[in-house]
Amino acid sequence: MYGRMFILPWEIGFVLFFLYPLVQSLTYVFSKMDYNTFETSWNGIQNIKDAFLTNGTYADNLIDAITSFVYSIPLVVALSLIVGVILNQKFKGRVLFRSVFFLPVIIATGVVMLYLQGDATAETMRGGSGNGVDISGILQSMNLPENTTSKLLGFVNQIFDLFWKCGVQIVLFISGLQSIPEQLYEVCRVEGANKWEEFWYVTFPMLSGSTLLVIVFTAIESFTDASNPVMKQALTLLAKTEYNNSAAMLWLY
Repeated sequence: MYGRMFILPWEIGFVLFFLYPLVQSLTYVFSKMDYNTFETSWNGIQNIKDAFLTNGTYADNLIDAITSFVYSIPLVVALSLIVGVILNQKFKGRVLFRSVFFLPVIIATGVVMLYLQGDATAETMRGGSGNGVDISGILQSMNLPENTTSKLLGFVNQIFDLFWKCGVQIVLFISGLQSIPEQLYEVCRVEGANKWEEFWYVTFPMLSGSTLLVIVFTAIESFTDASNPVMKQALTLLAKTEYNNSAAMLWLY
């Protein structure tokens, strides 16, 4: 009884603010909506067909979102692990450095990120004018196909974002590293193992739980990121009160 009382607020919130909207959005997928009265009627899978056949950009946006999803997760996980291992070492000022790497989690709101992405340095990396490296000019001078050049520029544009998405993952890896018994490393040193062998035979296996947690967290964060093209397109339709088309795109995604 006491347990039920304690979780009752969560249960009420779950039903009202998650379960009910979830079911409602699913009904929109198979419904035709009157935008004047907001009344719905059964429409079958017409909204799903319209997403691919009528809206010409959805399929391309879906491919771009999945492509970004596939390559960004390994990069974020690998970068977070490397930085986590470095910050777990004993050196002066490591608390300060840990704080610096976690700052993006605190300040990386949508408005701040837009401002930072418009910074002159970031703009130069995108191929703009400035004293930095003109990535666009370098790629164009290689006479690559236009599609390849645009894809590579897209990857460069997202490098900045990837660095700013590692804060929580770094903290999770540091927590996992600090839970590894020091005796295991002592055994390695006694047996003559070098640092490379210590990492692959002790550190990496002992971080399996943390690695799985980081992968799941990064996948969810990347999947629901409002900056990916599918989410942008669906949110644009949502702002126009096209709930059925928006819901169809998001449920397919």
